[in-house]
Amino acid sequence: MAAWSNRLNNSMDIQSNVITMQSLCKFYEMGDQVVHALDSINLEFKLNDYAAIMGPSGSGKSTLMNIIGCLDTPSSGSYTLNGQNVAEMDDDALARIRNREIGFVFQTFNLLPRLNCLRNVELPLIYAGVSPEEREERAAAALVKVGLGDRITHKPSELSGGQIQRVAIARALINKPSIILADEPTGNLDTATSRDIMSIFGALSEAGNTIILITHEEDIARYTRRLIRLRDGKIESDQSQ
Repeated sequence: MAAWSNRLNNSMDIQSNVITMQSLCKFYEMGDQVVHALDSINLEFKLNDYAAIMGPSGSGKSTLMNIIGCLDTPSSGSYTLNGQNVAEMDDDALARIRNREIGFVFQTFNLLPRLNCLRNVELPLIYAGVSPEEREERAAAALVKVGLGDRITHKPSELSGGQIQRVAIARALINKPSIILADEPTGNLDTATSRDIMSIFGALSEAGNTIILITHEEDIARYTRRLIRLRDGKIESDQSQ
């Protein structure tokens, strides 16, 4: 009876996770060599987690980010996102889950220069088939949420670096994703602007969003509540902070 109860509790824990990775590996064949970019990764992220992933060059953090973001699939092991087995999905299914479950924020912003803020933010909703009226309403609300309600009609060239990143954050929020995945979101920003952007992430976390941050900056990682360090494709440490 006790063994059955433990299995039930473990099953409930897995289902309550936004992300569950078990024995996850990623390797690449380079000539006669096999490079293990990720080696037996076991990770869980729960609702409202606010985590930073760090590691030196070659540690596997970019590979891990690509797998978390459904831009790549593991070579072995399992990756479950909100109960869906990502490891077994084809490219079309991965594209659908990316648009529905994950909000991306990149170091290079990835905004379209000819579109104003509103049109940039509503792009994921176009792919999701949302009506024009609802798209505009939700995009405007997302821009207000990041403090850009007065910049809705401005194009990226008319904004500062920090404002551009705020637009990118608004775009990441627009589909109400399960997780926000931010890749070096302050890498191109000065110190003061970086603090402003991290305060937005902090407010989003307090509002219940699950945020996973990839960074090489220790001072940026300190804004989060959990720090995961990778080295040689393995988890070196995973601590609350």
